[in-house]
Amino acid sequence: MDIKTFITMLQDKHFPDYEKMQHKYPADFNCFLQTMEELYYKPLPLADFSGETLVLSAIFPTVRNRSVKMLLKQQDRFFGLRAAEEEILATAAIENIDFTRDSVRNILKGYAPKDLQENRIAGLKNGLSFIADPCNKITEENLFKLYNMTVGDFLDGEDCLLAGNYYRHDSVYVVSDRVEHAGLSHEKVPQYMQELISYINTDDETDDLVKAAVIHFFIAFVHPYFDGNGRMARLLHLWFLIQKGYRSALFVPFSSCIEKSRKAYYDAFSMIEKNKRFTGRTDVTPFVLYFITCVYNKITQTDVRDDVLAVFADALNNGEITEKEKMLWQFVLAFYGTAPFSTKQLEKDFDNAAYATIRAFVIKFEKRGLLARINNGTRTKYKVIE
Repeated sequence: MDIKTFITMLQDKHFPDYEKMQHKYPADFNCFLQTMEELYYKPLPLADFSGETLVLSAIFPTVRNRSVKMLLKQQDRFFGLRAAEEEILATAAIENIDFTRDSVRNILKGYAPKDLQENRIAGLKNGLSFIADPCNKITEENLFKLYNMTVGDFLDGEDCLLAGNYYRHDSVYVVSDRVEHAGLSHEKVPQYMQELISYINTDDETDDLVKAAVIHFFIAFVHPYFDGNGRMARLLHLWFLIQKGYRSALFVPFSSCIEKSRKAYYDAFSMIEKNKRFTGRTDVTPFVLYFITCVYNKITQTDVRDDVLAVFADALNNGEITEKEKMLWQFVLAFYGTAPFSTKQLEKDFDNAAYATIRAFVIKFEKRGLLARINNGTRTKYKVIE
């Protein structure tokens, strides 16, 4: 095939949507696919439903350096609660679950769940804590533990797994106004999941961020559970990155990026199945491309400036900060990060200080250059200086 034509097709805005590319390049399309097969398909140690090897076309943009550095960055533990709050709320939005921010905050503060919804929030909190612990390696047994604490313990009826089963015992379908996807035959699920765990724990030349996207796809593809497959795909994606040293994976708006680009997420999944009509192969490239362009390269994190933290540390060491003010500062970092908050909101969320104490705290920390005042009409809010 002419190299110029091949490069033109490779750089086409429709790549890798083969249905559109066939219409645009009818004379060269088959040669293009043959060249992709011969030069660019990388086999993966995972199979599609017919037992054929999955492939990855090693042609996609790289993840931006700033995103990689952000994911590798070590984090202060005080920022974890804010990140967990956003992750839980985004997960709920993706799955059309009605979690309120107040309920999420109450559970993250350690209050006992009041109802089923708050029990489910507590389950997600426990799941995030579980995968954050580097001692919890990715095994079938630990995956089963994660499933139960985040999904399985809150199911009843036909959605429950049978006693002694790690995975579903019957067929499952993704349905909208039609059947969008049928999961793998339940008899084959244990074998495919064992192969996935082996792939996860085998070092290879695949970039970690790319491999994490492949793992995510495979869970959604196989659909090993009756319910909670999307949740488990996202958690396993994050878990793998944490195991590989990307400690900030739980401190960036991961599920929020997916929630904001849900259509592109489902379109990438559908494109893989549509492309198979042209290639005869299950090529996971569209899903990897989605994660690079819509998630990894969209990740942002607003940090508190080091000099701001240094001002606080100096004041604390000089005895100019009370124990209550220290607790309030750490709470603000944990629950709000650099997001604005009002004194009334802080009083309600902290729940262990009088309003006069809260008011004195924000005024003192504003004067010290730790908090900034935001005036919005008659309402005043504060935020940690970025």
